[in-house]
Amino acid sequence: MTVPQATPSEPILTIETKQETLSIVVPAYNEELVIAEFHRRISAVLDEINLPAEIIYINDGSKDKTSSILLELRKKDPRISLIELSRNFGKEIAMTAGLNYSKGSAVVVIDADLQDPPELITELIERWREGYDVVYAKRSSREGETYLKKTTSYLFYRVIKKLNRVDIPSDTGDFRLLSRRAVEAINLLPEQHRFMKGLFAWIGFRQIAVNYRRDIRFAGESKWNYWTLWLLALEGITSFTIAPLKIASYVGISVAFGAFIYAIWIIYKTLTFGDPIAGFPTLITIILFLGGLQLLTLGIIGEYLGRMFNESKRRPLYLVQDYFISNIKDPNK
Repeated sequence: MTVPQATPSEPILTIETKQETLSIVVPAYNEELVIAEFHRRISAVLDEINLPAEIIYINDGSKDKTSSILLELRKKDPRISLIELSRNFGKEIAMTAGLNYSKGSAVVVIDADLQDPPELITELIERWREGYDVVYAKRSSREGETYLKKTTSYLFYRVIKKLNRVDIPSDTGDFRLLSRRAVEAINLLPEQHRFMKGLFAWIGFRQIAVNYRRDIRFAGESKWNYWTLWLLALEGITSFTIAPLKIASYVGISVAFGAFIYAIWIIYKTLTFGDPIAGFPTLITIILFLGGLQLLTLGIIGEYLGRMFNESKRRPLYLVQDYFISNIKDPNK
């Protein structure tokens, strides 16, 4: 059936299908050491579930043998769809591409590194059948991660929850199930700077958590280092709140007020006691402090202006080099 385009003043229509179908969205970047084992395990889960299903692999510009391995797997498993992006666009964009191309009445997003167990999908589906639109997997433990990474992750989720009006679940990654109407809602959001965990929370609908223990990587190395995690955290904060701008304003007002009080004190002290000391160290300290504060504030403003500049260019989120489609039928037709 034809689905009308929703406008900001119109509700997004619920899309009902006669038959349950499942799409698995799997972004992959340089996963040659793990992709075959991942597919073996996800295939075993789908065979047990016994639903019409497609597995959408998004090759995000891999430089290893990920693409050739997926093409070989596709010859043996007609459920595989393969989206070859023209270059590496990043995981958030790769997930977006997979959601755009998905057809199932339920869509599961999962990483290929096997830290998120595919066997949990059965429980996600059970919660979806109870009427939930978003069923997200919440980590009760994170095996194989350093204390520093666990601590910074813990702090990030708590900070962004305090700064944000959208309730982004703590200790939750991208592993989740979305109903068809939740996927359609995500597909309506066109922004270039995409923090998917925030977008999944922003759409609302009925959401519930399923707890699980996160495993260590099956093989290979994580593509996330502390610098890329910092950039992701910055993306999450600037995409969903203007709190840094407000904080900069409040700090500026506080410093200005403190400077005014200090000026009154200097005038009083000079008129009452005199001031034989030149005060050069104090002057330099104040100038450096205020200069650093101004540069920090300009940097915060620059982050937001840079995002506005990128959004104004309205470039496509990604470009597809090749698309190999599975045999699943579109339930909406």
